[in-house]
Amino acid sequence: MINASNIALSYGKRVIFKDVNIKFTPGNCYGLIGANGAGKSTFLKILAGEIEADQGTVSVGPGKRIAVLSQDQYAFEEETVANTVIRGHERLYELMAEREAIYAKTTFSEEDGTRCAALESEFGELNGYEAESEAATLLSGLSIPEELRQKKMKELDGNDKVRVLLAKALFGNPDILLLDEPTNQLDLKSIAWLEDFLSRFENTVIIVSHDRHFLNQVCTHVADIDFGRIQIYVGNYDFWYQASQLHLKQKQNENKKVAAKAAELKEFIQRFSSNASKAKQATSRKKLLEKLTIEDMPISSRKYPYIVFKPERPCGDIILEIKGLSKEINGIPVLNNISLTVNKRDKIAFVGGDSLAKTTLFQILAGEMEPDSGSFRWGVTISPSYFPKDNSNYFDKDLNLLEWLAQFSPEAERESFARGFLGKMLFSGEEAMKKISVLSGGERVRCMLAKTMLSGANALILDEPTNHLDLESIIALNNGLIAFPEVLLFSSRDREFVSTVADRIIEITPSGVIDRMMGFEEYLEDEAVAMTREEYSLCQQALVL
Repeated sequence: MINASNIALSYGKRVIFKDVNIKFTPGNCYGLIGANGAGKSTFLKILAGEIEADQGTVSVGPGKRIAVLSQDQYAFEEETVANTVIRGHERLYELMAEREAIYAKTTFSEEDGTRCAALESEFGELNGYEAESEAATLLSGLSIPEELRQKKMKELDGNDKVRVLLAKALFGNPDILLLDEPTNQLDLKSIAWLEDFLSRFENTVIIVSHDRHFLNQVCTHVADIDFGRIQIYVGNYDFWYQASQLHLKQKQNENKKVAAKAAELKEFIQRFSSNASKAKQATSRKKLLEKLTIEDMPISSRKYPYIVFKPERPCGDIILEIKGLSKEINGIPVLNNISLTVNKRDKIAFVGGDSLAKTTLFQILAGEMEPDSGSFRWGVTISPSYFPKDNSNYFDKDLNLLEWLAQFSPEAERESFARGFLGKMLFSGEEAMKKISVLSGGERVRCMLAKTMLSGANALILDEPTNHLDLESIIALNNGLIAFPEVLLFSSRDREFVSTVADRIIEITPSGVIDRMMGFEEYLEDEAVAMTREEYSLCQQALVL
């Protein structure tokens, strides 16, 4: 159990938390949700003891161990992958190091023997003899191959480092597990493994995540940060969303009824206050009016951007034809003889573990990269707009937001229009003068979505558009793309997003393309797809041999 009592935190005049009292109990998994800036990661750090609140205390049961998903990818550069995972239980790691040092001695004293006996006893109590196999199981589940496990952390790429640090947090059955965005950089297979792991985990878990499907699969409770407080709801994310919307509507309806009753009483008082025969009734109604109170609805930290894509013209019959596209990067084949035809109103999700292949295809279709061979052709009625995964090139100028937006539309050159448009994307008032060089990742994505909306395109190419967005922005984008009437090509790690938007799934494999006219959930369960993937894999192995 972990308990937070009377927690308060402010940064200057900005109140993050006020009088937070909350208890997290064993056997439950809590999804910690809230708008960007609401204090989700900050609260996790308070629970972990990494930062101190202005007031209040955090207490855990005696002898209970807290494990935290580290965000520092460079903390263990000289450590092997396997040892980094075992360091998730620091006491066990210390015992292993001391034990190995004693056994490595050429001479063995009586004192060493006594110390070894004590070490072996504690080592066994902490399941030290299963440590290496547990670490291997965790790494395997998170798709870290065996050949990487004795390499040093500095030899791994960023994605693999994130997976190793997640394995480190999960290692050794911690009593309290704090996870900040654990599905970042994970493929669907690894996410499914993590969902299964957490569903069987018997201790306390507190998770920050923007992945709605993941929260729905693992959470028994939702801890909602809003209005400077944290409210616990029993159930998963979908249950919280329905319950919170119902509660909000009930409050609004109650206020409307009170306001209507007050208006009725005021009208009666005004009409009959000077009428002697009605004076008593008017006085009675004055007393009733004084008792009526309209609750002020607290201002929520949740804000939903307005995301609507309006194509300037509908697509014609010919959308996009791709014939035999191939591309190598640094001598490694990324696309291999890709051919496909895009139809009217297709909403295609490009899936699969190789994100480079998807990004490369999108860059070629957007004209930012040339293929090594093959061709593609957009229809004459098609006006495509590309949303890149890496948007840094768009924000390397010394411009404010108004000036930045004016680059992409004649209408946006008018300040009144640009301010209104930016306001819809949650940049209101003086924020419109903010320099683009200081924008956060989520703010940049909202800017790029604004640029895409201004384009009036009838074919959208979106590469991981949900990266860096909070849940409210993801929901707004999700709804905007469901309503979009024309052609969409996109990739995303957000399963809920893919499942609710796509009506066609294309998976790029090293040996070919799997193309199915179906939704994503149906695709995942399709046995024919699994067989095709296996056949492609066997073909690839044969080519290597």
